[in-house]
Amino acid sequence: MFREPLRLFYHGMNASSPVVMQKKSLSNLLRDYETPGVFPPSARIDISLRMQDTFQMKLWDAWKYPAFAVNKASSLARDILSHHILGPRRKTWGIEMTIITSLMRDVSRHSALADIAMVRMAMGVAGLVPLPSDALVTPVTFRVRQRNLPGILADLDAKETGERELSGEWIVGKNLWQKLQSEYRSARRVNANELEFSSETMHDSSKRKSRVILYVHGGAYYSSSAAAQRMLTIPLSKYTDSRVFAIDYRLAPETCFPGPLHDVVSAYLRLIDDLHLPTENIIVAGDSAGGGLCLALLFYLRDNGYSLPSGAILFSPWVDLTLSCASWDTNANFDIVPAPGPGAHLHPVVMYLGDDLEKYLTHPYASPLFGNYEGLPPMLIQCGDAEVLMDEILLLAHKASLAGVHVQQETYEDAVRTLLSTYKYMLN
Repeated sequence: MFREPLRLFYHGMNASSPVVMQKKSLSNLLRDYETPGVFPPSARIDISLRMQDTFQMKLWDAWKYPAFAVNKASSLARDILSHHILGPRRKTWGIEMTIITSLMRDVSRHSALADIAMVRMAMGVAGLVPLPSDALVTPVTFRVRQRNLPGILADLDAKETGERELSGEWIVGKNLWQKLQSEYRSARRVNANELEFSSETMHDSSKRKSRVILYVHGGAYYSSSAAAQRMLTIPLSKYTDSRVFAIDYRLAPETCFPGPLHDVVSAYLRLIDDLHLPTENIIVAGDSAGGGLCLALLFYLRDNGYSLPSGAILFSPWVDLTLSCASWDTNANFDIVPAPGPGAHLHPVVMYLGDDLEKYLTHPYASPLFGNYEGLPPMLIQCGDAEVLMDEILLLAHKASLAGVHVQQETYEDAVRTLLSTYKYMLN
């Protein structure tokens, strides 16, 4: 079990607090992220990279697969032996974490052995896990219509004909489902044939008053899905007593920025305009790339005069596509998230930004660490102190707090991804 996290409440700290001393050093680091369009000196991204042609594995390259397997097997054996003789890489790790991190470490160096389809297939395995008995999942599909969206999404919005569809799923714990059904019966006094639960039927007063979490999945912008993140969304629904709407946005490289943001904005506006949910009852949440999209959504809504949700929950959000923070190096030997390889093949930033990489690399909607946080709702931000995203997440929390946002930032000791630590924390 992971230890209780260090909790930092940035809002309302006094000047003598030791955390305030830490904030002063963070403020110095934030200078590199004050101006969109100006790259931090420590940026690791090569702005000359461009998308490569479709992956093709030649017959004579087949030997690379057994070579990779042998390499991983020997590395795993060394790490297991070291774990038992010298102790774990991090003091609270069990043998399970040693095995997981050993298997995932340095995977990016072998990206030439896979294509996007293979990666997506591997990520999709999580969506095949049987549902627990105390949760309900309802798949939904809806059409994307024009909404006269301004700003960066205006051109994309103008192309919508009402024929394109987005999919997602509603997740609800059975206890909450039974509560909603009971309230529905009391309010409507309908007969039994009309009591079948549908998460899309939210026009009665009891459902409009209940909390809804709009969940945006991670996956480096080019993989994963709402179904693959049920290990987060199901516990999130149960332990927050909320309905969760998880959206499947379009993935890169088929759809580059700002296309995925357009889908997330469309999902949010569907909740408030089509399903008539009050914004004060909505929370946005996401992990990794999904956390970055949540912040982009908040920026876009604020910048264009839309009503904001009541809060945000960010699990290990990826907020700096320049890859400039030191933890990409200092935690590389621990985290299960590999650093992108030096080439363009399967490089998430290159696939997400496409030919506009240099133009959008520091845009606040793509790299939220460069954004202005004034006027945003309260945030819960979680990360592990052994993950490669840790430094940019701490900078995010500090920058938001300086802008007057109420921030609760939790750092889990020896955790490599909040995707894992949050799940364990919720279950305990």
